[in-house]
Amino acid sequence: MAEDEKGPTLKEQLWDPVAGFGVTFRTMFRKVVTEQYPKEKFPTAPRFHGRHQLNRWPDGLEKCIGCELCAWACPADAIYVEGASNSDAPDPEGNSQRFSPGERYGRVYQINYLRCILCGLCIEACPTRALTMTNEYELADDNRADLIYEKSDLLAPLLPGMEQPPHPMRLGEDADQYYRGEFSAKPAQGGEA
Repeated sequence: MAEDEKGPTLKEQLWDPVAGFGVTFRTMFRKVVTEQYPKEKFPTAPRFHGRHQLNRWPDGLEKCIGCELCAWACPADAIYVEGASNSDAPDPEGNSQRFSPGERYGRVYQINYLRCILCGLCIEACPTRALTMTNEYELADDNRADLIYEKSDLLAPLLPGMEQPPHPMRLGEDADQYYRGEFSAKPAQGGEA
């Protein structure tokens, strides 16, 4: 044995094991905290990253313009978007073909929560604040197919005064007014504001 390699000192042999067990003994006599999770749900932090939501304008049109920037920003490749063009020309039944105030809208929008890491890079990439994250955190399921959320699952619910798209713009004359918030409410169909 070399001179530099000595055995453990008396302190290392006696005190270190006692100090290690000290943590165990301190926690052994604390009151046990049992969380009643399914019955009692505590609120999350205000900036918690939970389930995604596709937002709407006040008249019900979708904010998503189908630019696919969220899909490009996603490091886990969990988002799939297909854009399509809006049209002001009526369909054969006379209904509008407008889903968003811009030239395009997200025709297909999917988020695969089996891949999503809830990092929030997609919401930072969105130019229209169409995509945000809610505080909903219960995303578990027993079926893999149910964890791929479609556009219908992600869209924000219609609030009173909103109309289900497709319909013409109700709040302004052009998309620029929508994006700048310079619109004045025009009456919706059926006399609602």
